[in-house]
Amino acid sequence: MLKFNETKQIEDIKGALALRPQVEKMVDEVWEKGFDSIYYLGIGGTYASAMQAVTYINGKSNLPVYVQHAAEYYTTGNRRLTKDSIVILSSVTGTTQEVVKAVEEIKTVGATLIGFIDAKGSILAEKCDYVVTYPAPGTEQIKFFMLADRLMKNNGEFDEYEEYYQELEENLPVGLVKAEKKADDFGLKFAQAHRHDDMHYFIGAGNQWGAVYSYAMCYWEEQSWLPSKSIHAAEFLHGTLEIVEETTAVTLFIGEDEQRPLSERVANLLPRICANYTIIDSKDYPVAGISEKYRGRVLSFLLMHCVTQRIDAHVEQLNCHPLDIRRYYRQFDY
Repeated sequence: MLKFNETKQIEDIKGALALRPQVEKMVDEVWEKGFDSIYYLGIGGTYASAMQAVTYINGKSNLPVYVQHAAEYYTTGNRRLTKDSIVILSSVTGTTQEVVKAVEEIKTVGATLIGFIDAKGSILAEKCDYVVTYPAPGTEQIKFFMLADRLMKNNGEFDEYEEYYQELEENLPVGLVKAEKKADDFGLKFAQAHRHDDMHYFIGAGNQWGAVYSYAMCYWEEQSWLPSKSIHAAEFLHGTLEIVEETTAVTLFIGEDEQRPLSERVANLLPRICANYTIIDSKDYPVAGISEKYRGRVLSFLLMHCVTQRIDAHVEQLNCHPLDIRRYYRQFDY
């Protein structure tokens, strides 16, 4: 398989799950101090992950949790974000310009900053009050959700927390590798069919929505230089459906959380208006050892990532376009 290191991927997921004691310690400390609200801060891909985490918490908790866009914060501000707030962020390089600027503003307010920063000693690592360092691709959401789960446990809303994480630790690393292997043939066929699309619409809902938003923008546009648009399944029915024709490329991701019916409604419509649609349903990828009741909590978007990694590997090879090159991003000041 292209760009697939089974051993490393298993170890990466194991390593992310092994961060739990560290995450629990810092969450328990801020819980003991008390807080008025929680903000997941980001831009681009990290903003997408923030949307996933907040959607997840909103469906299961009464905690006051919000998504905060970094650039909107340093231009508009947010008076609800106070010295008693918790701000959670993630960065690979620890130097993302807009996030650094937002964090500098937040420091003046006095809120508590929790950072999942991959680069030790980076400017964001230095500015956060709590830092977790674990540089493994594809584990950002696991870290964001792990923190969310501990908050919900402390809030009396996740009695099965220990059982849940035991199942993940015992089964998730190998389960995701098996799912990615299963998705490889599909990924090749999808790449062959869509690698030259003039436009591709990606649709999702629930904790899949942030992943779809990121996939269209950060992967197809930024990495593969392919025009695309992400749209929430509920919003697709209020505008975008009118420009879908027989040949329009549309891919719908269906997850297993509370918002699954929103995507199913789109799935029922697509065959009536389009002959070039694809449906990717996380239910088609079983993971042994994970209880059915837990699949909607974490598996939907992780399984989506297994599928999209296969698509991207084949698009990269077929289009002779390395995914790590950029025309403009971080190439000069703008």
